[in-house]
Amino acid sequence: PWMPWAHSEPEELSEKVKRLRHFRALFDRDEDYIYGVFDLEESRVLGGTGLHTRLGEGALEIGYWIHADFTNQGLTTELAGALTRVAFEVNGVNRVEIHCAPDNLASAAVPRKLGYLHEATLRQRVQDEKEEWGDSMIWTLFREDYPNSPAADLQVKAFDAINRRLI
Repeated sequence: PWMPWAHSEPEELSEKVKRLRHFRALFDRDEDYIYGVFDLEESRVLGGTGLHTRLGEGALEIGYWIHADFTNQGLTTELAGALTRVAFEVNGVNRVEIHCAPDNLASAAVPRKLGYLHEATLRQRVQDEKEEWGDSMIWTLFREDYPNSPAADLQVKAFDAINRRLI
């Protein structure tokens, strides 16, 4: 499913804390990188994003979601662009992919704006919460194409856990 955790919302606070601790453990073990997206005051959750390792060696997949109140403001493109830079410049991967449903035009616009190539639309590859099969668009950016992509030009600051600047 696209966001299997979303189908259990709203959930008990104890379950949410358990999930966040799990996300943190994955991050600390370099197994998956999940980020929260907050307003400038860090008082409201706007969405979430991540660099996911499920594609295997040398590749990362970017996932994202934005609360409906904050769509169409460029946040998703900014998030995906920042994570594209991190994937290539910090993680040193060979390729980055973004997957989305073909009917999600807003989501498909994000990789297009960042210079990703639509490589394929795979039929009946993901199941939704009703266990119905849906198609998945695959957008890819390779290391050799990254320097000339719009993503490479984004102004990004990235820091490690002890506040050393990475980008």
